[in-house]
Amino acid sequence: MTDDRTMTIREMCDTYDVTPRTLRFYEAKELLFPIREGQKRLFTKRDRARLKLILRGKRFGFSLEEIRQLLDLYHMGDQQQTQLARTYEIAQQRLTDMETQRDELNQAIDELKEQMRWGEKMLASMDQSKRAAE
Repeated sequence: MTDDRTMTIREMCDTYDVTPRTLRFYEAKELLFPIREGQKRLFTKRDRARLKLILRGKRFGFSLEEIRQLLDLYHMGDQQQTQLARTYEIAQQRLTDMETQRDELNQAIDELKEQMRWGEKMLASMDQSKRAAE
């Protein structure tokens, strides 16, 4: 595949492991701009690059609006300095959120393990009492 060739919706789905519905959704949200030939959609190199950024942003938990802002900043003409600075700012906040979630999850796991240890002791104690009564 040469970089400049267009891709059909099927090729995009196969290459990026997305559904046609996902691509149509991103098109409707004006995040992707495929060339329309009748019912056919042809995705350009630019669309492919944008889709990679969209999927990466989603994986990191960025909202579609944040992703849109970052994609829009790409065309500001300052060698992407504004886009990079804003991406870094959003990523820093997202990292903080993810670390907080991880810490809360670790705490919940520790509490659940403690409850399970208590439950094991209670079951063992009940089992001993039952055997002693027999």
